[in-house]
Amino acid sequence: MCTGKCAKCTADLLFPLGLLAVVGNILLFFPNGEVWRTEEITEKIWFFPGVIGAGLLAFLPASIMRAAGLEGSCCANRCGMMLSMLMSVLGVAGALYCMIISAVGLQDGPLCDTGDGIFIYPFLNSTTEESYLSNQTSWAVCVRPKNVVMWNVVLFSILLSIGTLEAVLLLAQIVNGLIGCLCGTCMNENLVCLLSMFTIKFILSAKTANYCFQKCVTPASQKMCYCFRFSRHRWNENPRTNSGVWDLCRNIY
Repeated sequence: MCTGKCAKCTADLLFPLGLLAVVGNILLFFPNGEVWRTEEITEKIWFFPGVIGAGLLAFLPASIMRAAGLEGSCCANRCGMMLSMLMSVLGVAGALYCMIISAVGLQDGPLCDTGDGIFIYPFLNSTTEESYLSNQTSWAVCVRPKNVVMWNVVLFSILLSIGTLEAVLLLAQIVNGLIGCLCGTCMNENLVCLLSMFTIKFILSAKTANYCFQKCVTPASQKMCYCFRFSRHRWNENPRTNSGVWDLCRNIY
């Protein structure tokens, strides 16, 4: 498994999710597709849960993840994975911010005109048992904007779902980034060759080392195996002079 490829796949998922969150947040400003005055728009929308939380704070770690997963990139190394891990923590905070604001927006309900020309929150003080979310007949209390309750419920629910998905992906990337910091960006056939490096260093078993050499099938890992064979020969000759060859093999990995 390649931690770099995993980071790239996570980034490829975060970008469309973040874009959907931004679009969803923008649509909340236009209930029923109509333009309303600033004081007639639900307050929680102005916290920009989709634009900032699930959008901007998701794009930043996604950009680092993608760079860490691109072969030949300056970030495709342990430092890049560490940076992606740290940025993922910021992304998790943004996803949680989006989830909290969206949940509060769903709980409080929309700002609307109940028929007397005054915009209020008619569902603000409702209890859990009397929640408007489970009683669609109560939605008719909002006269203007038309269908504002359904508009808010659908879009805030989408933002809540996106925030949850982003939080899961970013938490997974934190674990993936930690593995990448410790083991490098790619763990495939080269990992088997790396095991043979330790076998050589500690002279555990010649049979095990030969088996590991047979598993080196890619051009890059074959170069490593040649280095390991030479290293084993040098180690058997004079272990004290083998440190330079050991460092060379480690750098190839």
